Amino acid sequence: MTSTVNPVDERAARAPEFPMARAAGCPFDPPPALRDLQREGPLAKVRLWDGSTPWLVTRYADQRALLGDPRVSADIYRPGYPRQAPMPPGGIGVSFILKDDPEHAQLRRMVTAPFAIKRVEAMRPGVQRIVDDLIDELLAGPNPVDLVEAFALPVPSLVICQLLGVPYADHDFFQDNSKVIINRDVTPEQRSAAHGNLIEYLDGLMGEKMAHPVEDLLSGLAERVTAGELSRNEAAQMGVLLLIAGHETTANMIALGTLALFEHPEQLALLRDTDDRRLIASAVEELLRYLHITHSGRRRVAVADIEIGGEVIRAGEGLILANDIANRDPGMFAEPDRLDLRRDARRHVAFGFGVHQCLGQPLARMELQVVYGTLYRRIPTLRPATELERIPFKHDGSVYGVYELPVAW
Repeated sequence: MTSTVNPVDERAARAPEFPMARAAGCPFDPPPALRDLQREGPLAKVRLWDGSTPWLVTRYADQRALLGDPRVSADIYRPGYPRQAPMPPGGIGVSFILKDDPEHAQLRRMVTAPFAIKRVEAMRPGVQRIVDDLIDELLAGPNPVDLVEAFALPVPSLVICQLLGVPYADHDFFQDNSKVIINRDVTPEQRSAAHGNLIEYLDGLMGEKMAHPVEDLLSGLAERVTAGELSRNEAAQMGVLLLIAGHETTANMIALGTLALFEHPEQLALLRDTDDRRLIASAVEELLRYLHITHSGRRRVAVADIEIGGEVIRAGEGLILANDIANRDPGMFAEPDRLDLRRDARRHVAFGFGVHQCLGQPLARMELQVVYGTLYRRIPTLRPATELERIPFKHDGSVYGVYELPVAW
């Protein structure tokens, strides 16, 4: 009697662990094991912390197609969803990015207007003042200095605080709790406690905005609560999401982008010596493609059978769409491992694709354009104050970057 082996089961049995370790000395490149899987085929099984074996989608075209496919769900509570960590006791409050339409669309529309391109562009002069003021403080302060603490973190924190209506004086509190939430090595209880701290904080602010509304995003959410369109907890959840996403991701891009440019001096010279807004915008897109600061992949679960490259993803199977290898897919980007600020990289998936595409991408782009277009031009001798090997990278976080970046001029 001949036994048959399900090739998917066999593949699951030998699935590598995800996320994978990066190679020593290559802090900007995807892990070699990920690149190997991409070369082998469009789909691979990987093993998560809980022993589950979702599909890893390795190629750009397939990732983009799946992110726009209604047969794919972002609902973290669906069976088969590939969670990044154990669920805290009592579950978690879920923001709209972990929901499906129509609920996702309904909640997202409540916070869309402040991130519209015209509204964001109107903020550009104010962001320019923030960047210039912080550079003035840099030049007047100690030399060398940690660029993360003195510049990369304050820029987006000040911007998102102004947009939301959060006192910047509280930045140590929300930054410390944010760091816990995005750290992969903390316990579910620690993550839940940090999340609870921020919920309580935002809920308190929401109460103040309900009593005394002003022109900011939290006041807009407070009006929705008063009108009965949104619960107070839902409003606080939205506030936490926007507060964390609004400063953590951009801060890491500022510091990591600067370090990448230090390692590519000919590319740094292009930004240092130009005021061409088109080149600066192109540089931002290329750095977003090249650096891929989210290493946990976008998590989804299939709600119907989907065929890709001769493989069938079954309903209920988890999906991980790793944008770091999608943005380094040679089938989409020629010489993908080369940093080229003149490249047309606008079709990268750093912000995702489809209905769950990053809400704040216009703001992130504008902030990075101001920073990359100003910092190196105003401090043309800016340079690293330590060796690359001594810089501490965030290998323990769901948002990648550097913990500190000593610079001098």
